[in-house]
Amino acid sequence: MKSEEVAIDFEKSIGPWLGKTSKIVDYHLLEAFQQYDLDLSKEQMIVLKKLHDNDGLNQNELAFLTFRDKSSLARLLSKMEKKKYVTRRQNTEDKRINEVFLTEEGKAIFKKTRPVIKDLLEIMEHGISQEEKGQIIKILKKVQYNFTHKTAAL
Repeated sequence: MKSEEVAIDFEKSIGPWLGKTSKIVDYHLLEAFQQYDLDLSKEQMIVLKKLHDNDGLNQNELAFLTFRDKSSLARLLSKMEKKKYVTRRQNTEDKRINEVFLTEEGKAIFKKTRPVIKDLLEIMEHGISQEEKGQIIKILKKVQYNFTHKTAAL
């Protein structure tokens, strides 16, 4: 049985553009953290942000909110505990559940990221109108929806 070649126009597909843009943002974020001497990865910053918004999340909730599997989140939290950014405590009612809390060091490092993130967002959004920004966000939400509801879409 011969397989037919499937034609894909990558230049007109949003997938490669999303991927490339994501890599560029990641690179500049890491570079900015290094420039400001912040011992932090993008993934660690995301965890700090989620805990800043809702301290004491359990690991399962945090894994879901950060789009990580449980084992990779556990490894990430171990690194963050060594840096003294977070602490894990067993839930008093269910010992199988670990709740994650920001430490004072974690709160301080998160606070130091704010001006760095603000500067990066200003660079990223330069020359983009509020209307265009709204359109980009709307389209990205559609892409996310398509992936989270892909069985219904097919």
